[in-house]
Amino acid sequence: MKRLLLLLWMAMPTLSLYAQEKWDLRRCVEYALANNISVKQADVQARIARLTLQQSKWAQIPTLTFSSSASINSGNSLNYTTYTIDNSTYFSNSLSLQSSVTVFNGFNLKNTIAANRYSWQAALANSEKTKNDISLNVANAYLQVLLARETTEASQLQLRLSQNQLELTRKQVAAGALPELNAAELESQVAQDSATYITSKGNLDQAVLTLKAYMDMDASTPFEVYTPPVDDIPIEKLADLQPEAVYSLALVNQPLQKMDAFQIESARKAVKATSGARYPVFSVFGNTSSYYVSTPSEEPVYYTAYLPHAVGYVAGSNTPVLADSITSYNLVNKRQPYFKQLNQYFSSQVGISVNIPILNQGIYRTNYAKSKLNLRNQELQRDQDNLTLKQNIYQAYTSAITALQKFEADKITVAATQKSFDYAQKRYNVGMLNTIDLLTNQNNFFNARVNLLSAQYDYVFKMKVLEFYKGLGIKLTKE
Repeated sequence: MKRLLLLLWMAMPTLSLYAQEKWDLRRCVEYALANNISVKQADVQARIARLTLQQSKWAQIPTLTFSSSASINSGNSLNYTTYTIDNSTYFSNSLSLQSSVTVFNGFNLKNTIAANRYSWQAALANSEKTKNDISLNVANAYLQVLLARETTEASQLQLRLSQNQLELTRKQVAAGALPELNAAELESQVAQDSATYITSKGNLDQAVLTLKAYMDMDASTPFEVYTPPVDDIPIEKLADLQPEAVYSLALVNQPLQKMDAFQIESARKAVKATSGARYPVFSVFGNTSSYYVSTPSEEPVYYTAYLPHAVGYVAGSNTPVLADSITSYNLVNKRQPYFKQLNQYFSSQVGISVNIPILNQGIYRTNYAKSKLNLRNQELQRDQDNLTLKQNIYQAYTSAITALQKFEADKITVAATQKSFDYAQKRYNVGMLNTIDLLTNQNNFFNARVNLLSAQYDYVFKMKVLEFYKGLGIKLTKE
């Protein structure tokens, strides 16, 4: 037991630090950008676009290909050394080195590289847009957690207030100062406040799970959000967030507008590339080759043969008289070495080729027409995105004004309901007000505070949206 207590005591600093570690908005956003699947997918698409650009650049480099083949042939075949038909089995091996480079193709390659470069930049802008969208969603979910926490704390205070009121009323009932009905009514209010508090805690848990989902964090991971005082959250002046001024800055700063611009430029270069594909293509090529065959070559080889030869006969005995020898030659087969054949049959070639498209089933013309329509479609998409951006900014500005007005009105409501509740509490304490009227004033005050919290966070978020469109980012603390 002592050893266990010692270990727990040694672990207390670590546990305390872990328990005190809280997540602010910046840390939540950084975690989301590092782990969100949509962000990773956008990054993969940008890498693919980069590889496509690199491949189109490499198309300018001459090609170089080495090829070799080896085979065993049997039966009637051509003898490459004598160029006659032989019925034999032999081994053959051919070697070849080829190279070619495009000299001119109507600037198709140059414009394709430019189009792919703009496509890569558009993919990078799309990745940045995805990050901004995730950041905005995380910020909204973060504020919803803060609102849920404030609401939960308000519900808890309301429950404690009702419990304290019930305890005081029970004492007065026991003393005979108040009827039993007052205590019963307060017990009902405590039960309602308990239910409200439980619901608020459930909403807080749901808000935390939603935030974790946007961050792509495991739902079982321990997580506690840092709660900055809502009044300390920095907010730009509404006068500095006029919709036209914000829209002008958003056209320059927003990644979606940058992506549209890059895609339009890419489409324009694609039009030039498909137009150039209709022109003749000039290429320079060269190749070297050689081969080896195992069939023998025919070469004359001379021999001197020493054979007895009768040149006459002895008279009487008829004995032959022999000569010394005769000289003759015979044709024999001799196989040439491998490298000698490669050197003997080595050949090379250099030339220029021209490929002129005449009839190609209308493929080039159709591709050119499609590229022009794709350019027009990209321009229309840009106009649609700009129109949507402007509408969103004006809606955000109008919503911010409405939220501010509601926030100011709820301030007045809270002040009025608090004053009414204070008076009701004093009258109830002296027996001049029944329990129902007291609870009504208490509930009105509680609802007014909850509405004020909701209006304040709604106003803060809508102002943050305007700041986001302006290009200021999203921050909830002063830096």
